[in-house]
Amino acid sequence: MRDPVRVLVTKIGLDGHDRGSRIIAAYLRDAGQEVIYTPPWQEIDAVVRLTMQEDVDIVGVSSLATDHLIVPDLMGALTDSGLGHVGVVVGGIVPECEHPMLLDAGVARIFGPGSSREEIVGFVAELGERVRQRKLTSTEFAR
Repeated sequence: MRDPVRVLVTKIGLDGHDRGSRIIAAYLRDAGQEVIYTPPWQEIDAVVRLTMQEDVDIVGVSSLATDHLIVPDLMGALTDSGLGHVGVVVGGIVPECEHPMLLDAGVARIFGPGSSREEIVGFVAELGERVRQRKLTSTEFAR
């Protein structure tokens, strides 16, 4: 039996609306994924530290009040910390015109209102496996 995908569900910036992130954390946990949940108002450095300490495969960022605009900074900080292999997904209210900015920064997927439990859980599980393969491959090259 494989270890469950490890997902950090967080909210960065000043957005304190956490109902959606709590629901997503429950979806993922119910599907057998290991969830590390943070309260709102996280700083990017704290998220990077937790990502490293908890050895997560995926960081899920929930945004309701434009805090998704600092996700590119998070992506840069993860890469600078040697965590560029970690998958990042964003969920919440993200205007369509801002999707390209997030995808260009390396976000794997953006889930908006109406995304189904099955869609979210399935994608996160698939992404987790891809992340583990990337991590394994980069570790093999490092030897």
